[in-house]
Amino acid sequence: MKKEQVAGKAYDSKLLSRLAQYIRPYRTVFWISVVLTILLAAVAPALPMLVEHTVDRYILAGNPDGLTKMLIAMIALLLLQTVIRYFHTLMTNTLGQSVIRDIRIQVFEHITNLRLKYFDNTPIGRLITRTISDLETIANIFSEGLIQIIGDLLQLVVILLVMFYTDWRLTLVVLIPMPLMIAATYIFKEAMKSAFQSVRTWVSNLNTFLQEHISGMAIIQYFAREEQEMRKFKEINAEHRNAHIRANWYFSIFFPVLEVIVAIATGLLVWYGAKQILADSISPGVVVAFLMYITMIFRPIRELIDKFNTLQMGMISAERIFEVLDTQEFTPDEGNYQPETVRGKIEFKNVWFAYNDEKWVLKDISFTVQPGETLALVGATGAGKSSTINILSRFYEIQRGQILLDGVDIREYDLAYLRQTIATVLQDVFLFSDTILNNINLYDTTISMDAIVDAAKKVGAHEFIERLPGAYDYQVQERGSTLSAGQGQLISFIRALVHDPKILILDEATSSVDTETEQLIQSAIENLMDGRTAIVIAHRLSTIQRADKIIVLEKGEMLEAGSHQELLALDGAYKKLYDLQFNSAGL
Repeated sequence: MKKEQVAGKAYDSKLLSRLAQYIRPYRTVFWISVVLTILLAAVAPALPMLVEHTVDRYILAGNPDGLTKMLIAMIALLLLQTVIRYFHTLMTNTLGQSVIRDIRIQVFEHITNLRLKYFDNTPIGRLITRTISDLETIANIFSEGLIQIIGDLLQLVVILLVMFYTDWRLTLVVLIPMPLMIAATYIFKEAMKSAFQSVRTWVSNLNTFLQEHISGMAIIQYFAREEQEMRKFKEINAEHRNAHIRANWYFSIFFPVLEVIVAIATGLLVWYGAKQILADSISPGVVVAFLMYITMIFRPIRELIDKFNTLQMGMISAERIFEVLDTQEFTPDEGNYQPETVRGKIEFKNVWFAYNDEKWVLKDISFTVQPGETLALVGATGAGKSSTINILSRFYEIQRGQILLDGVDIREYDLAYLRQTIATVLQDVFLFSDTILNNINLYDTTISMDAIVDAAKKVGAHEFIERLPGAYDYQVQERGSTLSAGQGQLISFIRALVHDPKILILDEATSSVDTETEQLIQSAIENLMDGRTAIVIAHRLSTIQRADKIIVLEKGEMLEAGSHQELLALDGAYKKLYDLQFNSAGL
């Protein structure tokens, strides 16, 4: 599997500024979080100051009377810190989850509007990674990253100011190992940047592999490819493991180094502080307080590293999310034509179409379908039949020529209106993991239950649906796996019928069903096509003999066009296909 490109930067102020725009609807929560952050920083040095006061004024002075008061004050301070920290955590997490909810909605909406060509070239697993795990990482920027970094920095500044104010000499002694800390931090930061990029890359690769192979499990088992695919999975999983191990290895080195630096600072403090106590230059309470300050200085520095790593991972994920959001592979929707009624006249005028560059799939195609007529497209696989219907709905854009609907270029129509005018029944029916009812109406509440039942009866599916547990409320499993191919196809017919399209497209709609179900569908197709323009693609020529016009395609070119009898009389490509099918069927 080819690795996806890793992000170029681990931190980008422009990305952070762009993320900050999503905070605007939650400004109140954000500023509450900031105020609570400042409060936490402000009360941080209070406990060591109370301890210093207790040691010097009460313990060393042999005055037990004030110890109880100081104990109560310390407990009250700890309770205050606990309450502030609780609301701080609540606010920051609320902010983070609210922001990613909005971004996830925007990403999903953006993805659903991208043209199909984008999905042809982009692994679905990668998009799943973007909308789930990458967004969760971005949430950590707000709940554990940015605001926490600000809080740790504030706490560090406040404590240092208090320390310098209390005794600047002791403070300088404590800070002697600080250059070692800065150097170790810089090296660690650079190493973690590369490690986190690698982790995110292999998470995406792993998701992509799993999505593709679980979806295609039937093919793997049909061809006994389990062992080979398992080897591929082990390779990707090993890279995923190694990426995490590398990241954890840097942590396993850095934090012991940090502990050594803290130990050095503590040793220097005890050595110098003891000398000053013996010289009666400072009180023992100050040294005790400074021992607490050391922990409070280096703990924020250690947490800053954690939070900075969180910020790095969030930046990497943000870059990938915005890469999706910045993708502008949309079908141009500049038209606004929405007539009250559509008659259904379709005209292709010298249409040329290619998926990539100028490898033409359709070459100079021209034909006309009058309102209410049925056009059949026949030809070998790769002849261009499915491409013809895809460009009619503007799933792909033509490079040359013109397609007209009722005499108006389809690019002048409102895109949603155009697609609502056309209903397509595909050979490979897709059903969502939902009820049969919702798979039919697609959550369109304007479609009544009576209309659905009436359509089901016309298609001949009402009886089998009623026999299912829950009938129309029967839960269809993923991709309709609990239904037969014929049953799924019948449901797709109901779906097309209830949305009342003016143009109907049947793309190999009966090729996956048995003969009995095909006969059932054929009897329903007449009701479905009544008053509608239809384009039918079928390998079985028996299903299209009644079509008003049949076009034979070969390698993107029109070979023949006419009615069934006219094409047979030509004794050309259609006649050869007809004789081949019916002779092989023993007819």
